[in-house]
Amino acid sequence: MTDALLNERELSFQLYELLDTEALLQRPRYAEHDRAVFDATLETARGIAAEYFAPHNQKGDAQEPTFDGEKITLIPETKVAWDAFAQAGFLAAHHDADDGGLQLPEVILRASMAYFNAANIATVAYSFLTIGAANLVKSFASDTLRERFLPAMLDGRFSGTMALTEPGQGSALGDLRTLARPADDGSYRLFGQKMFISGGDHELTDNIVHMVLARIEGAPAGTRGISLFLVPKYLVNSNGQRGERNDVALAGLLHKLGYRNTTSTVLNFGEQAGAVGYLVGEANKGLSYMFQMMNEARIGVALGASALAYQSFIHALDYARERPQGRLPGAKDPLSAQVRIVEHADVRRLLLQQKTYAEGSLALCLYASSLYEDAHTAAEEQTRRDAGELLDLLIPMVKSYPSKYGVIASDIGVQILGGSGYIREYPLEQYYRDNRLNPIHEGTEGIHGLDLLGRKLQQNGGTGYRLFCERVRRTLDEAGRDDRCAALAYLLSGAMDRLQDVTESLLAQVAADANRGLSNATAYLDLFGRVLVGWLWLRMALVASRALSAGAVDSEADFYNGKLQAARYFMDWELAGIDAQARLLASANRTSVDMQDQWF
Repeated sequence: MTDALLNERELSFQLYELLDTEALLQRPRYAEHDRAVFDATLETARGIAAEYFAPHNQKGDAQEPTFDGEKITLIPETKVAWDAFAQAGFLAAHHDADDGGLQLPEVILRASMAYFNAANIATVAYSFLTIGAANLVKSFASDTLRERFLPAMLDGRFSGTMALTEPGQGSALGDLRTLARPADDGSYRLFGQKMFISGGDHELTDNIVHMVLARIEGAPAGTRGISLFLVPKYLVNSNGQRGERNDVALAGLLHKLGYRNTTSTVLNFGEQAGAVGYLVGEANKGLSYMFQMMNEARIGVALGASALAYQSFIHALDYARERPQGRLPGAKDPLSAQVRIVEHADVRRLLLQQKTYAEGSLALCLYASSLYEDAHTAAEEQTRRDAGELLDLLIPMVKSYPSKYGVIASDIGVQILGGSGYIREYPLEQYYRDNRLNPIHEGTEGIHGLDLLGRKLQQNGGTGYRLFCERVRRTLDEAGRDDRCAALAYLLSGAMDRLQDVTESLLAQVAADANRGLSNATAYLDLFGRVLVGWLWLRMALVASRALSAGAVDSEADFYNGKLQAARYFMDWELAGIDAQARLLASANRTSVDMQDQWF
């Protein structure tokens, strides 16, 4: 079995040829860095991931966390990995140097996280959640709260969570019932229960900072009455020292299909006098604040799905190149040598399918990270605004496409390995189980489909959608003038026409009857996602074609030809079903709407 985490050549291609991440060095925030710093960061991430995360991936899956009624026990390697991650500075990597950070671009942090996700997605989840919670504290908490909690979160003494879901509500956050009562000292006392809280309890850190959505007593119903609170596991004194245990109790652990080394918890707030919580930002604006962490988490979950898809591809390719089985259909001599399974065209088709999903998903996540970067550090205000609008539109596809097709990539990996694919002696069955959680983490496909079609397409006058269409058409014009890419551009152009036609039709349907118009929103999300990733594959093909025209030879030529062939596969096979899907959507197909409960 291979011990590779990612393909370094692929990551270099994505960062420096497709995205031109090196151009960020011209921005004032990164002026003291250089390409060598970026590369050294990635190499450090790869080394720590390989040494401290990958070796216990299967052990953490087999020996999942336990709770004896008082404390949680994790395999000891989890703590060693947490400390290595924190000591290397990755919890604070994207923060300003004045705050103890490395002041690295978002896209470099996310590329680094891809290594950790590929090595051990369950163990790195604690770090991933802490990074998001710390960002939330930095962005919206008071100076007092920042001074008290943020330094410890950035250096790894405290970890963080997001506490949204309750037993009585999942994605419908407007129905949450956790109550916050004002206290005389300006803090609040929280009462309620949260579940599916990843990393909600453990002994990895001195403290856990829960970012909790709750409703202040007397607040309006629905999402307008939700506030955000910082609720620590242990109270923290004004000097930053840990105090007594807060009224936050672990009710129990949940046992998951995958990500088993990440604790999944049910937490009770306020079994006694109430959990001490501190209002973050203004009252009743908590959901808008939490969207920052949720959107970061959506990109992060998608990146994890991409990394697992890539691991599945790497292992399947390695196995296919080594495993002899059968003969080519034209071979007539039963005594002739067996061929490696990679020589069978059908296996190469499966590998191409994996490659397009894994590399396309990775490209999508890193592109989203580059938009995040542009929205915050680009020199021109218009560039920042456009990047923010486009990213906000694309978030539903960024989350959903890698999560959906990453699972399929892992499933294909099991298939290529055959009997070896579903036994625990090989890692493919765990990749599949781990990856299967990602279409549910941070919003199901259905939720994101409704968000896209019901809100984001027309947000701010449809600016994000207009920007997307303009960028795709610009790429199509460039590719149409390239001999290697013109045929690919033709196929994507047809798919783009279908997307625009069906978008116009669906928006009219939603305006006429929202319930019916949104009934097939998930199918529209999938169609949009495939066109979006098709655009990225066309961009990758253009880069590859230009490199070949510039004289790439030997292994470099092989790499670029592989890119072109994968792009051909995507346009030929993955876009093939779009016309039929678009016809069903445009016709307002009401099969699911008309289905009655009793008929099941």
